Amino acid sequence: MWDGIDQYQFFESILFETFGKSVEVIDVRFVAGGSINTAARVLTPEGTFFVKFNHAEKEDMFEKEASGLSLLRRTNAIHIPEVHGYGKNGGRAYLIQEFVENGGQHPDFWQTFGRSLAELHSHTQPFFGLNFDNYLGLLEQNNAFCVNGIDFFVEKRLRPQAGLALYNNLIGSDLYSRLERFYPLLKNLLPTEPPALIHGDLWSGNFLINEHGRVSLIDPAPYYGFREAELAFTHLFGGFDDEFYENYQESFPFEPHFETRIPIYNLYPLLVHVNLFGRSYLPPIERLVKRYVGA
Repeated sequence: MWDGIDQYQFFESILFETFGKSVEVIDVRFVAGGSINTAARVLTPEGTFFVKFNHAEKEDMFEKEASGLSLLRRTNAIHIPEVHGYGKNGGRAYLIQEFVENGGQHPDFWQTFGRSLAELHSHTQPFFGLNFDNYLGLLEQNNAFCVNGIDFFVEKRLRPQAGLALYNNLIGSDLYSRLERFYPLLKNLLPTEPPALIHGDLWSGNFLINEHGRVSLIDPAPYYGFREAELAFTHLFGGFDDEFYENYQESFPFEPHFETRIPIYNLYPLLVHVNLFGRSYLPPIERLVKRYVGA
């Protein structure tokens, strides 16, 4: 794993690059880092840090992640771990963040979480997209600006993922054609709302309960998009309490019949999962398309 390089030497080297001074590493404990990265809790006299690193071909992944974390953190709407630095060292790309200590869930955890996410989504700008591209997992996410939210959803989200799946023989030309027939229907199916700043990859694996019993969000793929798409994704794999939705709704109400739109928004994460993990994620896509354009 270390190719003859002492792991403490690696962490001390990247901490020196980040802080411009020698930082002694007292202890290293490897922790869950997702399916892409290796991660470690690094204890030093200067504090405890969370370090992610990999041999990824896409060297700018951590740079984009750091930019996304900083963007969300600047809103002060919800706790986002502070970014200390990122770079390359010894053939490894790395990201150094504030370490989030796990804590017990505060009694009003879900209420506060729902209201805080609504506050994040209240941040807006004139265009859908973002002034830099980023990644969702290992897949590039094109955030080029669009004035129209439906156009952004189709041209920067659905169509690229469907095209990639077709190219890799994960979907057939028939499903791709039916998706093409589905896109024009969206203007009558989705409400018109201003762009909202969203986390972009909000599922139960991307939030932590911190030492204060509050939520901390990690691993974002942010952009200004449909806020309903963010909430729809939280339904895809579950793990969010009813109080979360109730308090979000009280703070920032949806247009009526949101629940009927959830499968539409989840086309994007489902297509992403098809491209990352295979055809087992196709059935709900097939069901939705059949419902609107037939078999």
